[in-house]
Amino acid sequence: MPAFSNLNDAEVEAIVRHVRSWYKGPAVTFARDTVKGDPSHGKLLFGQYCAACHGANGEGSKGTGVTFSRPRDLPIMAPALHNPGFLAAATDAMIKTTLMNGREGTPMISFIKQGLKEKDIDDIVSYVRSFETQPLSDSAQLLEPESPLIIRDSSYDLKTTIENVKAAVTTNNFFYGRVQTLEYGLTEPANENPKQVIVYFCNISLLNQGLAIDPRVGMFLPCRITILEKEDGKVQVMSVNPKVLSRLFNNSELNALCEQIKQSYTAIIEEATL
Repeated sequence: MPAFSNLNDAEVEAIVRHVRSWYKGPAVTFARDTVKGDPSHGKLLFGQYCAACHGANGEGSKGTGVTFSRPRDLPIMAPALHNPGFLAAATDAMIKTTLMNGREGTPMISFIKQGLKEKDIDDIVSYVRSFETQPLSDSAQLLEPESPLIIRDSSYDLKTTIENVKAAVTTNNFFYGRVQTLEYGLTEPANENPKQVIVYFCNISLLNQGLAIDPRVGMFLPCRITILEKEDGKVQVMSVNPKVLSRLFNNSELNALCEQIKQSYTAIIEEATL
């Protein structure tokens, strides 16, 4: 959920009014007053009543909400509470009202109906607010920008480099798929440049892990490495950096997998070119 900095105040208000129009009851407003409670007791209650959905440290539910066809913990993904965007947008009164009334049609049941007292709810609100002073959870960490490509110069000619990449793919627990020109399918076969090729390869287990976390990982699957012979005869080997695409999805589970794939790509390219 990015900030919509490209929208002006009037456009933001228009979206808010439209969303509010779905609710046919009286308009809801929340005070800006701080709720006073005991965050230490609130932490205990949070662990008992909230952590199963929102995560032990408020990091949000695991899985992906992109599609119901993928593994997920709950029918509705519980949002991260230990998140600067949420904490800046949600007043104490809003959090308290949600805890007291619940959210219809979701697993978020009224805590009053679960037997808690208003004082208990104040304690939970105080604990959630204390997230502002705690280190960010992984789900709220923004990945540092990286180069979009992994590039290495090869010490070998084009033909040898291609064979080296195919061999390195196998030794790094992938299976080799095929080699085709970069322009395959984009022009007549006779016009394809034989000095620009792509090596395709795959690891089924890794592919399944990625798709299970977030199906958008298919944007950089199957795995592929591009090999180019430049005009000066030097050969260059490159691939997309999966961590750059992971940053677009901002999925903390996917980040670790993309780091693993990046290391595999780098190992294959370096093994083939050194």
